[in-house]
Amino acid sequence: MLTTSLTAPLSAALRHLLDFAWTQTRACAFAICLLTGVAASTLLPRLPVARYDLLVVYGVLLTALFWRRGRETGRDVVVIAACHVIGLAFELVKVSLGSWSYPEPAVLKFAGVPLYGGFLYAAVGSYVCRAWHLFGLELVRYRPRATAVVAAAVYANFFTHHWLPDVRLPLAALLLVVTAGTWVQFTVRGVRRRMPLALSFVLIGFFLWVAENLATYVGAWRYPYQLHGWEPVGVDKFGAWSLLISITFVLAATGGRGTGSAPARS
Repeated sequence: MLTTSLTAPLSAALRHLLDFAWTQTRACAFAICLLTGVAASTLLPRLPVARYDLLVVYGVLLTALFWRRGRETGRDVVVIAACHVIGLAFELVKVSLGSWSYPEPAVLKFAGVPLYGGFLYAAVGSYVCRAWHLFGLELVRYRPRATAVVAAAVYANFFTHHWLPDVRLPLAALLLVVTAGTWVQFTVRGVRRRMPLALSFVLIGFFLWVAENLATYVGAWRYPYQLHGWEPVGVDKFGAWSLLISITFVLAATGGRGTGSAPARS
């Protein structure tokens, strides 16, 4: 009886963990398909069409497929498109400054940035939107204006730190302040759970850093130190993603989707 009483909670916790992981995998479906396509494109024989251009077509078809099959709503597509545009603007500045590069030629490439580069940010938007639906996310005690202002400042700092002092640490502290007391409620196996919004940023940032390592390994883009052979992406990018994900959350939460002011349930 004692053994049963000890193993039952562990078994239940394992089932919840596996269900959580499986739901997260489903939320990452667009990103998984996109990275799989990038990896597969490196195995193609020489074609008259550039690989980056093929990936633009692939990204458009993938987006249309997810929408048509009801994986994403029209509102989700708007959020994802906004992530795509914001991401391309980010890419244009960063590539022009030599932060990273897309070394292969392409027709659909402007100022060194192929159009498919925006789909990498769209994949992040798709993940957040899918997770919102699959987990039944709700933001409790969310401060939309304050969070949006700090998130916009975080985004701007990643541009301006090339000419002005880098204030990402003060902005990180400010992000902690404006999200203090904000909880993300979610459901796993019918049980309502919660975590601090700031913690969700850190966890997503970590997995985006892992995904970035995979993406650069399969040739999605290259950092300067990866041009002559792949090397792991620096741990500092983990912190960068933990900050930048705030932009995607603000976009996904626009319009009051899944927000409230009542005390969060345990």
